[in-house]
Amino acid sequence: MIIDLALHSFSLWHHFRNVPGFGPIQYIDTCEALGFTGINLSLNDPNFRHLGGRETWRMDEVRKRLERSGLTLEIDTSDTNPAHMLHMIDVANRMGARSMRFYTRHHGEPAEMVRKTLADLYQIVDHARRQDVILVLENHEDFTGPELASMVRTVDHPNLRSLYDYGNSQMVLEDPDAALDATLPFVHSVHAKDHVMVRAEDSPHGKLTVAGVPMGEGFLPIRHLTKRLLENGLRRVCFENVWAYSAFIRPHRTPLPGVVLGEGSFRFAQPPFDPQYLILDQSKFAGADLVRMEKIALDRGTTWFRNLLGELGCSFRTPAPV
Repeated sequence: MIIDLALHSFSLWHHFRNVPGFGPIQYIDTCEALGFTGINLSLNDPNFRHLGGRETWRMDEVRKRLERSGLTLEIDTSDTNPAHMLHMIDVANRMGARSMRFYTRHHGEPAEMVRKTLADLYQIVDHARRQDVILVLENHEDFTGPELASMVRTVDHPNLRSLYDYGNSQMVLEDPDAALDATLPFVHSVHAKDHVMVRAEDSPHGKLTVAGVPMGEGFLPIRHLTKRLLENGLRRVCFENVWAYSAFIRPHRTPLPGVVLGEGSFRFAQPPFDPQYLILDQSKFAGADLVRMEKIALDRGTTWFRNLLGELGCSFRTPAPV
């Protein structure tokens, strides 16, 4: 199996924040040097986050740099508001991204969130087809696998697919394997990452917490999930280094069938926590230390994941510059 192995810009977000001059071009240089064959670039804030600004020259500069290297591109945004999404579809097309990940910003009870998100989706999918952009709706800490799959199935449009995140179902207390069961027929993209659970009494926030750790050092069934996705035809995998990331369990959610806190994917990490393994309060660390530890976590995780992909019979696409 020849796969396209991409790196998500979130993997180096402390570099973007704390290293002077580190922007999208330097990020692409890093990805190329590390042997990745694609990138996922977050444009997920009003200033287009890791693009560094909304100016069209920035979009064109990234596209030209990617064309010179032959790396592929998926961009990220959020908020299903139709006006926003129609603009972001045009941005994706201009930058040469064939797909765009997004998630809802609606709040409230799950059924109401589904209803509002569906109303938005119907207004944008035809424009995505005209611009040749696949929209990938992520299980981003908000929806269970069946809820997300039901929306994709209901809209029933060739330019609407799903993004499977290996760990986001934990925030709605859903087993990652169960989330994949529901979404597998619709998966276009993935975020490969690793998580642990942290007891409320072990968290500085006093809440049950999902925490990111270097790939291969957490409790998610990475091998099993990756094997299922590859067997289903997935050929582009986005690696996301989520060391130092954490999130709380979503309101209105109780453990779904098969979920037992403290067991399986929901096992608890045991304190004290080595900061190179798990950080719950980044404010206690200097920016330079976060940059250094982020790179260590990325290197450890990518080495582990590349070895796993090799064991599963994968080789990596050779980028073809334009």
